[in-house]
Amino acid sequence: MINEHEILNASILIVDDQEANVLLLSELLRDAGYACITSTTDPYAVCELHRKNRYDLILLDLLMPGMDGFQVMAELKTVETDGYLPVLVITAQPGHKLRALAAGAKDFVAKPFDLVEVQTRIHNMLEVRLLYRKLENYNQVLEQTVLERTAELRESEARFRRLTELSSDWYWEQDENGHFTKISGPVLKMLGIQVDGALSKTSEDQGARWNEAEREILEANLTARRPFLDFVYSLTNPDGSRQYLMVSGEPMFDLSGRFTGYRGIGKDVTDTMNPTLESPTDQ
Repeated sequence: MINEHEILNASILIVDDQEANVLLLSELLRDAGYACITSTTDPYAVCELHRKNRYDLILLDLLMPGMDGFQVMAELKTVETDGYLPVLVITAQPGHKLRALAAGAKDFVAKPFDLVEVQTRIHNMLEVRLLYRKLENYNQVLEQTVLERTAELRESEARFRRLTELSSDWYWEQDENGHFTKISGPVLKMLGIQVDGALSKTSEDQGARWNEAEREILEANLTARRPFLDFVYSLTNPDGSRQYLMVSGEPMFDLSGRFTGYRGIGKDVTDTMNPTLESPTDQ
């Protein structure tokens, strides 16, 4: 909300070629408590003044020699690129009111002045203008916050990925169809993966033999979309040695709860396995 102090300290520019009208409006505003009042009788100076000071309200006379209020508003639009003209027009011509509103003015006061009406319209317009600016600033802060949070999230994800890579031999992600979308490390070598990302028996074609019971358990977990932690499976190499691999994974879901795939890590744990341990399925 906008408080009275903010309204009374808003910046106001009075534009009228008649010095008497400028003095009358200035005195009226000061008597009402407004503190930041500027004036000019030169319509050609308005655009540059607003460019430098960005007034909260411009009280603009429409009928001025050389450059009328409609021309001034057209020029102000080159400054207010968001399309909001903080202009309250002053006119003695009833037929000019609709035209002024169509040109971008937000309100009008009629000559001769009704002092109560002038004060009320100025107060109301300033309140709306300051609310508009507060919302604009809030949106800018929100946008900046989103950018900062997004950058923090990406940094966090990168840090997590790096820590994952340091603590494991490979990182992997699968889509909902079981195809690998992200891999880091020797995933293809360790898992025997075809180029299209599907589990294969290519290692067996090269002489290595997977423990089928263990592979069935792993594939059952993936099919059922169950998380699994430190699952150990093995293969026998062509030289007869046994290689043990440990993998952990979790299913991924989007905000609507739709399954989008798996992600996980894997590690060669052959050196740490007890030589007497045959496989997790033998326990």
